[in-house]
Amino acid sequence: MKIQQIAPFEAGRRDQQAPQPSIDSPSTQFNILFEAIFFGSSMSFSKAIDLLRLADFAAARHRGVTLQEIEDEFQVTRRTAQRMTNALESAFPIAVEILIDPDRTKRWTLRESPLSRLRMHGDEELEALEYSIKRLSKSGDIRQRNALAALRDRLMAALPAREARRLEADAEWMLEAYGVAARPGPATQISKEVSKTISDAIRGPYLLRFSYKDSVRLVEPHGVLLGARRYLVARSPGEQIMKHFRLDLIDSVEVIQEFFERDLNFDLNDHAAHAFGSYQNANEYGQIHWRFTPDVAQRAAEWLFHPKQQAEFQEDGSLDIRFVASGWLEMAWHLYQWGDSVEVVHPPQLANMVKGFQRDDFNALP
Repeated sequence: MKIQQIAPFEAGRRDQQAPQPSIDSPSTQFNILFEAIFFGSSMSFSKAIDLLRLADFAAARHRGVTLQEIEDEFQVTRRTAQRMTNALESAFPIAVEILIDPDRTKRWTLRESPLSRLRMHGDEELEALEYSIKRLSKSGDIRQRNALAALRDRLMAALPAREARRLEADAEWMLEAYGVAARPGPATQISKEVSKTISDAIRGPYLLRFSYKDSVRLVEPHGVLLGARRYLVARSPGEQIMKHFRLDLIDSVEVIQEFFERDLNFDLNDHAAHAFGSYQNANEYGQIHWRFTPDVAQRAAEWLFHPKQQAEFQEDGSLDIRFVASGWLEMAWHLYQWGDSVEVVHPPQLANMVKGFQRDDFNALP
């Protein structure tokens, strides 16, 4: 919902001096909603403050406030007071209640919203919301992203400040610990027990022990790469090198109730960028150069093949894509979908892998 279409409150103001809203007022639970309401709008800070003050004013009076009381409190004209009540209804459609006196005088009040009484039950719920919001943002679905963000903000507003800060900090870390490192497509089935145990260890952070390829491993988990295959990113105690473990090959996993110190210099996003998908191979890491033919160049330009790619159109209309990564096999799997519409310019090893498999009879593009 965007309320910037409502005429400015200042147009009918009689006095610019007015007290600021109380931080501890009854409408505090609604304040966080303004991030979503004003997302992408041009509403000024002063107008936002006026609307917050009006929410305070209406919530503090059991029988609500009238247009005349709004005029007197905010020193505005009748028309501006009407615009302010319209804005209040738009901002808080569930909480605003309009009462009508026997003489037909309208009163606006903010009743307690049932949603505001909902509480977060553990940081897993906030993590799920934050993760979904991030995925929707990446996919460009802004409407759904904003709707989910507004729900998250209402739930967070119902929490005590200290609890909200703790949950936000934990969720931020968990969001960083789960990197999206591959393109949409099929994914291997992972045991729920394995996924939950790994998440518990990352959240700790605790040491993690599991069986992997007929050997027992003890590691310090730092994150999970999500893709067609999912990989645990972890290091052995006392070592600096991060290793990858396929989640579908992990068995007999358990959390060891022993804390470890995370590597504060480790960034999962930067780490994930070393690969095209989720598999990394240091021996393959290097410059990648693809060239798409003119007839598919515009379509290929819509794709983000790598977060740090460089795209450049050539004079003949073809498109060059360059980035630095490893994972030739996953690249070959993807390039197959483009048939003979793409050429591997570099490296030669990848060019040899796709040679002879570039079909010309596909009737659709990725």
